Amino acid sequence: MNPKIFLSVVMLTSISANAQFGRAIPPVAEKKAHWREIHGDKVLDNYYWMYDYFGKGPDSAKVVEYLTKENDYFNAVMKPTEGLRQKLFDEMKARIKEDDQSVPVLQNGYYYYTRTEKGKQYYKYCRRKGSMNAPEEILLDVDAMAAGHSYYAVSGLAVSEDSRYLAYGVDNVSRRRYTLYVKDLVKGETLKDEVPNTEGDPVWANDNKTIFYTSKNPVTLLSETIKSHQLGSDVTKDAVVYHEKDNTNYIAVEKSKDKKYIFIISEGTLSSEWLMTNAGNPGKAFTTFQPRMKDVLYSVYPVDDRFYILTNKDGAENFKLMECPLTSTSSDNWKDVIPHRNDVLLEGVDEFKDFLAIQERKDGLPQIRIRDLKSGNDHYIDFGEPDYIAMIMGGHEYGSKEMRYAFSSLITPASVFDYNLISHAKELKKQVEVGGGFHSGDYQNERIYAVAADGTKVPISIVYKKGLKKDGEAPLLLYGYGSYGSSTDPSFNMNILSLLNRGFVYAIAHIRGGQEMGRQWYLDGKLMKKKNTFTDFIDCAKFLIKEKYTSSPHLYTMGRSAGGLLMGAVTNMAPGLWHGVIAGVPFVDVINTMLDESIPLTTNEFDEWGNPKNEDAYWYMKSYNPYENVGKKNYPNILVTTGLHDSQVQYFEPAKWVAKLRDMKTDKNILLLHTEMDFGHGGASGRFDYLKDVARDYAFFLALEGINK
Repeated sequence: MNPKIFLSVVMLTSISANAQFGRAIPPVAEKKAHWREIHGDKVLDNYYWMYDYFGKGPDSAKVVEYLTKENDYFNAVMKPTEGLRQKLFDEMKARIKEDDQSVPVLQNGYYYYTRTEKGKQYYKYCRRKGSMNAPEEILLDVDAMAAGHSYYAVSGLAVSEDSRYLAYGVDNVSRRRYTLYVKDLVKGETLKDEVPNTEGDPVWANDNKTIFYTSKNPVTLLSETIKSHQLGSDVTKDAVVYHEKDNTNYIAVEKSKDKKYIFIISEGTLSSEWLMTNAGNPGKAFTTFQPRMKDVLYSVYPVDDRFYILTNKDGAENFKLMECPLTSTSSDNWKDVIPHRNDVLLEGVDEFKDFLAIQERKDGLPQIRIRDLKSGNDHYIDFGEPDYIAMIMGGHEYGSKEMRYAFSSLITPASVFDYNLISHAKELKKQVEVGGGFHSGDYQNERIYAVAADGTKVPISIVYKKGLKKDGEAPLLLYGYGSYGSSTDPSFNMNILSLLNRGFVYAIAHIRGGQEMGRQWYLDGKLMKKKNTFTDFIDCAKFLIKEKYTSSPHLYTMGRSAGGLLMGAVTNMAPGLWHGVIAGVPFVDVINTMLDESIPLTTNEFDEWGNPKNEDAYWYMKSYNPYENVGKKNYPNILVTTGLHDSQVQYFEPAKWVAKLRDMKTDKNILLLHTEMDFGHGGASGRFDYLKDVARDYAFFLALEGINK
């Protein structure tokens, strides 16, 4: 052990008072003074040296040594929970139907599906020609492909229009840098075409030899160019068909559902721009559909003789649906089809030749609206539950008279329905089978509302096992996210049954920063209003205590990524409210990250968090930034997790945060850092391996609650 990195401290954590945990001496990271000076503000950062990673500098070995010592400490403290973790893993795995198959998708005369086999971690991608009774053709055996890899992810499977070639991406590092491959499905051979450093998003032109894809900057991992590759050609000479000059935008390429167009999409938080070319003539230059407009987002759906446009143009905060002719796409020619509504958020469209399926959200709940394009009549699908998630899925071709949607709730397993657009009849195609003796009727779900300090009503979705006594003694896990306008809907989670069956209540706080209650809900939880996200979450917790669902000694919380930022903020703002906190891959060093444009995703997210080079944004971000607001006070029990190869939230953010917490906190509660040395932002890739992480997290909460079985 390098004595300059780890001080020889002898303070033992107080976890010995809880027999569920082991005794150990925590590592203490070396302090190396680093000063940040901006806007006249001089800030000391003793752990800035942890940015030195992946062998790029003199402190790289020390970083790995520090993370390893933290892992050793984690293992020592959590050792008494090994039996509980194994039990949790076994029961969660037992709920999974190991030999399963997805609902087939019909494309160009073939039925495509995935299937899994008992004991196998990954999938087999398969198809059958003409009928599900036809012989099976295995396109990719990912179980075999992943052999020998700690991590293995396959992305963007795309079959050429003649059904002969399969293009797909592979990431075996967990940095979300995919190499594209092409397989000849007739010969069963993988071609020599290998395209590195992509988003894993191949799109075929109709000539069956041209592939468009998104290429990434190898350092920042930003999607910078759209390229075109010809089968059999030198990938180093692939033509750049689009280069994004605005580093705050993400770019992507896709094919229209009617297969007539290739679209390039450039989109930031506040504005977007689409370009298009004829899918049958891929050599033709892309033309702009409508040049980007300030504070205007739009997306395009071609149907027959027109384009439909989903947009917030003209101040349509909750979006509206417009249309224009195929030959006149500038915004001057856009006309309203479904006008803006103050109480309904329009989220997406699935287009068919004679119908539109429109994803909406009202009063925090999803709706699916069907419009008959011939008659102009509309109707809504009835879902029959008070709190649920329902989402349009792909699965039916452009000319189909059926559409597919997914449905679930906190007590209803994920279900796939086909819906007849003419007769309005529903057909359940598949509901996830849940083993382990699950019965939906054993559980109760609710939707209640907390009132924030400014009077805003914040929805909370709750589930628990029937028979709950609301006396404040039940342990409760409160989950939250609240960023990027991402709605955290109450979907079924079979893993959470392991907590519910042990007496836990599970709750989701639908806080501002998400989009559950409309676009304004998002706008009121970002940039200079970001602290609404944190105060909403605290107010939800206090409401649950007031209503005697739980009490502070039994209140637990967790969040990941931007939800990890939420965890860092609320533990600083209300540390005495929680008994235990898990922050997964947490975004907790906000200012330093947003000042470093070489870090992946930084520039893309100025419109979400603000640019700290601007003085007003800097001071506001500093007022809530978890890392810089760590103080000399008591904190709850905390488990922090990260991945060495994380491309979304780099490992050094949580590592620095834990080091500073360990130095400054005045309590003797548990503080653990666990780093996955082989994985990134999403954790393990196998369908069973990730359950080890879930078991780890649940065991932490259960042990704190004194539950060991």
